[in-house]
Amino acid sequence: MNEGAASGQASGTHVTGRSWLASPGTATALLVLVVLLAAALIPLTGLARQNVLASAALLAISLPMCAVGLIVARRQPGNPIGWLLLVVPAGILLGLDAGPYAWLVYRMGYRLPFGPAAVLLENSYWTVLTIALPLVFLLFPDGKLPSPRWRWVLWSYLAMAVGLFALSYAAMAAIIVTQGVHLDGDGGLAGFDHPSGSTAWVSTVSALFPALLVFWPVFAARLVLSWRGASEDRRQQLKWLMAGSTAAVAGFVISNTVPALDPGAIAVGVGVVLPVCLGVAILKYRLYDIDRIISRTLAYAIVTGLLAGLYAGLVLLATRVLSVHTPVAVAAATLAAAALFNPLRRRVQQIVDRRFNRARYDADQMVAAFAARLKDAVDLDSVSDDLAGVIQQALEPAHISVWVSRRA
Repeated sequence: MNEGAASGQASGTHVTGRSWLASPGTATALLVLVVLLAAALIPLTGLARQNVLASAALLAISLPMCAVGLIVARRQPGNPIGWLLLVVPAGILLGLDAGPYAWLVYRMGYRLPFGPAAVLLENSYWTVLTIALPLVFLLFPDGKLPSPRWRWVLWSYLAMAVGLFALSYAAMAAIIVTQGVHLDGDGGLAGFDHPSGSTAWVSTVSALFPALLVFWPVFAARLVLSWRGASEDRRQQLKWLMAGSTAAVAGFVISNTVPALDPGAIAVGVGVVLPVCLGVAILKYRLYDIDRIISRTLAYAIVTGLLAGLYAGLVLLATRVLSVHTPVAVAAATLAAAALFNPLRRRVQQIVDRRFNRARYDADQMVAAFAARLKDAVDLDSVSDDLAGVIQQALEPAHISVWVSRRA
């Protein structure tokens, strides 16, 4: 645990006494609720004869997010981001459970209580994802607005979001009262997507929802603007957030554009990356490892792409141009790719470090220069001074001591 995490824990202890609601017990209760809702999803989807893998993406996002939210809420109870990271998974899983529950009642004839409530709660995952999750980015990383001028942005967003969803749920309640509950083939409330008659006004409410999307670029712009004039710690926190967000967007795009890949596996990876990046950035635990992670990720991605292209090119050249048998061509291409892996990795890593992990690159250059000078050094005192200077520049320790054993 570093100083940032320790300070976060200390500040969290100070805030805990202000409110019984923002307490470790409340955070644990939300965790238990999420676990119970996740456990109930399997038997509900099984009874409804639905595929639980269809909910794998949202489930993969919910559980890691809840774990990170628990840690943040217990260590920094005054930071609303931790509570948002707990509420979002609870809302997602509540909606996931409500879907098959409503299907059991209204399509399979099970006599279960709270059927209309399940229909209303079926879209709760969309509600929390639309309202609560963007607030995480607006309030990142300490749960505070950058200035009082942003209050009107926050309250305008909340007023519009809550108002639209209140109208939406009122429309669903009106359809249930006037037309009864009829589910369409996807399990949604029939008549909501194509309202008519006394509920025709629902289409007007649905048309207003894209107005919420206007706020999302504003929240992103706030993070970009905060980079200017930010301290080094704050910039490292923003790097973690940008890394996790990039992984989430890339995973979403890949899972929806590459049919050969398994969307569930990608969702699991993305569902872990984004919450973990948020937790690390908020708690400042291993905060400065982001430069190394980015450089390693980029380096291995570039090396993988180059070797894959080289492998495919060699196989095509050998089989199509030189008429070599396919097994022989594949074996030769594999050996060539394996032989080039380490040299290519080292060269690519140096290039990436020079751009994305400059501290490591500069430290490596200092050590290499010192090793070159050491070959011709004969004076022990000058070597000791040079060694201390290199360590001071490369590692910046608080204190340096060099012990030299002089034997007669």
